[in-house]
Amino acid sequence: MSNACAHHDHHHALAADTKSQRLAEAETLCAQAGERMTSSRLRTYELILEASGPIKAYDVIDRFHPQGAAKPPTVYRALSFLEQMGLIHRIESLNAFVACDTRDHPHAAGFLLCDCCGQSVEFAIPNVADIEVSATNSHFQIKHITLEARGLCGACRGHA
Repeated sequence: MSNACAHHDHHHALAADTKSQRLAEAETLCAQAGERMTSSRLRTYELILEASGPIKAYDVIDRFHPQGAAKPPTVYRALSFLEQMGLIHRIESLNAFVACDTRDHPHAAGFLLCDCCGQSVEFAIPNVADIEVSATNSHFQIKHITLEARGLCGACRGHA
């Protein structure tokens, strides 16, 4: 780890008003899909929105209740639901979750992952149609596409 990684002061958390807006949008999206945004699903989504970067399931479990952890099946079911609804993404290499940054549902997600501060930046994957054509030609059925690129963000490189 470089000195830039040992100490940095840039912040990645979501503003409170943005978080409230995202929670309201999620409830609307679920209602439009005929699904319920239960209290456990809402709390799980809230914790993911509050995280300053990708968050692991066990961290969500630990933070779920002020007085103690949630039952793991409750959180894992909520994570699965939120992922199916397109509200969160699972970052495979980290085995962690982030809130979806776009309102295009469904979509293929790409992530720039900072190895120093843990920031993740979502971007649209270019040429997804080419991947889908290759899959069709190979008789392959794609369930989801995620692209992950690892390195250092501008703030950690000193280019804030």
